[in-house]
Amino acid sequence: MFNKKTVEDLDLQGKKVLVRVDFNVPIKDGTVGDDTRIRAALPTIEYLLEHGAAVILCSHLGRPKGKVQPEFSLRPVADHLSKLIDKPVAFSEECIGPVAEQAAEALKPGDVLVLENTRFYAGETNNDPEMAKQLAALADLYVNDAFGSAHRAHASTEGVANYLPAVAGFLMEKEIRYLGQAIANPARPFIAILGGAKISDKIGVIRNLLKKADQVLIGGGMANTFFKAQGYPIGESLVEEEALDTARELLDEGGNHLRLPVDVVIADRFENEAERRVMSMGPVPEGWRILDIGPETVDTFGKIIEEAGTVVWNGPMGVFEFPRFSEGTFGVARAIAHSQATSIVGGGDSVAAVQEAGVADQITHISTGGGASLEMLEGLVLPGLAALQDKE
Repeated sequence: MFNKKTVEDLDLQGKKVLVRVDFNVPIKDGTVGDDTRIRAALPTIEYLLEHGAAVILCSHLGRPKGKVQPEFSLRPVADHLSKLIDKPVAFSEECIGPVAEQAAEALKPGDVLVLENTRFYAGETNNDPEMAKQLAALADLYVNDAFGSAHRAHASTEGVANYLPAVAGFLMEKEIRYLGQAIANPARPFIAILGGAKISDKIGVIRNLLKKADQVLIGGGMANTFFKAQGYPIGESLVEEEALDTARELLDEGGNHLRLPVDVVIADRFENEAERRVMSMGPVPEGWRILDIGPETVDTFGKIIEEAGTVVWNGPMGVFEFPRFSEGTFGVARAIAHSQATSIVGGGDSVAAVQEAGVADQITHISTGGGASLEMLEGLVLPGLAALQDKE
């Protein structure tokens, strides 16, 4: 299933190891908000240190568009990491060039260095070979543990693998094993649950999953586009007019495998305090909009989930940031948590939902990469993974 070399295949003693991590975390007033992604990288970092390596960490943060923007500096992340591993973490104010080279040169086995944001350089997103070469020059070996960025061919995710022996970290391996298994050889019934606002982001995913999954359950804003494609008036609901033809095609392709909500929660305006009503799916009154799936749908979806062998969920069922329109999303989260199925949740909003519903510890695998997990579910090759060395 997973045929790439990992850190366990390397002789690490006395080596400098460049590790691409996903430290794209929220930072407010110079401190890290949610450190889930940093913690996810710790098994790899600690393994490297225990086996006598010096560790050089690189990551992007935010979208500084190839320019230095102090609010996107990784320094607060380096400080936070130092607390988590209980040892000093050096910081280089450059990612490549003389400052980074000196900082890397000074490292001894057991030391940790964090480089400044890779996206402060235009060469990162252009996958510039020159930048990749300069990054590679800092180390003897390369480890990619940034599953969340593996779907991008950037200098620090794909380019650098051309110049150093390149292997996967433990997080990358875990993500690919769970998601790869879910697609290639799932315990059945295999149920996919897709939500969020837009169909257009997930056309390829829906297509691929209709071939692979036993049922695809649809909720969230994207369900509205399907409803409109079926000819229902949907009032003021969010809809993607340009995706209506696609929605019709998917409805034809999906047949009985594609399940839409049977009832919805509507509101007379887009806010938590709006007047709300539950209605069976039919014409939505003018001036009203769909903001959540209804209780009967939660019940129906719940029964399907209960029987599942594998469940993959990406995207909320409604506007769950409004507490009065969160019951659909939280209901689905609880159903997944209570099922015996292997459960995989990906995408920022769905991850937030299982955390807020208090069931995150009952999910088999919470994916750290929204875009990357979607591309895997779509059956696409991830450039950051493809670039790594295959097992013999």
